[in-house]
Amino acid sequence: MKKIFKPFNLAVVAMSCVLLAACGTSEGTTGGSEGGVEKPLVVGTDAAFAPFEYMDKGEIVGFDVDLLAAVMEEAGIEYELKNVGWDPIFVMIENGEIDMAVSGITITEDRLQSYDFSTPYFESTHMMVFKEGTEIANANDLVGKKIGVQTATTGQEAAEKIVGANHPDISKYENTALAFMALQNGDVEVVVTDNTVVNEYVKNNPDSGVLGLGDSENFESEFYGFLFKKDSELSADVNTAFKTIMENGTYSDIYEKWFGVQPDVDLLLEFME
Repeated sequence: MKKIFKPFNLAVVAMSCVLLAACGTSEGTTGGSEGGVEKPLVVGTDAAFAPFEYMDKGEIVGFDVDLLAAVMEEAGIEYELKNVGWDPIFVMIENGEIDMAVSGITITEDRLQSYDFSTPYFESTHMMVFKEGTEIANANDLVGKKIGVQTATTGQEAAEKIVGANHPDISKYENTALAFMALQNGDVEVVVTDNTVVNEYVKNNPDSGVLGLGDSENFESEFYGFLFKKDSELSADVNTAFKTIMENGTYSDIYEKWFGVQPDVDLLLEFME
């Protein structure tokens, strides 16, 4: 979700992961203490981004949720996951209300100036979702269409790359679920968001008459990471745990559970070398 990540910038990600591992320590693996009792870390998320994180019968579930649990168990870190919404995540990280965030957050050069990230754990791109009969063959056909995006995400940037920044045809929504609702209600003609989210939505709404379409020429790959405050001491422990669960098969099991295929673990491990 959250900013086009050009292939020539992958070296920046790799270097950032090395630096995070080098500056991290084993300290700070709990959220501090209160009255002599250690408090768990607080992890923020926006549980409206299925299948990565979403609400099911009052519980936050999803790929990111299972992955977080595996990483934290391997690292021996106690934590509490809170659904705080998308925009508040970054402010809450900065002011210390949450210790880290897990929400399909794309690693970008701009964000690396203000935040730390874990090693990349998921490769994504963008897709368009629209109702049958809408004349869209590629991303260039977004021109002239009413477009829905989640605000302040790379879906928004991908759409703006085609039609122009702050274009009046772009409607911005607090989360992807609201953008999909706008599509169903006819308020927008197409929604631009992450490919896995589009595929999940199309799969779960077989009678809604919606189609998903990618465009590798106009939508480039991006990588998700766990988000930390700048110079966080948590990053080394989290990255070490990531490496372990990727090497021992735990990551692959979680990935296959949610997506039905095996991931390219070798690609992700390259960032840790």
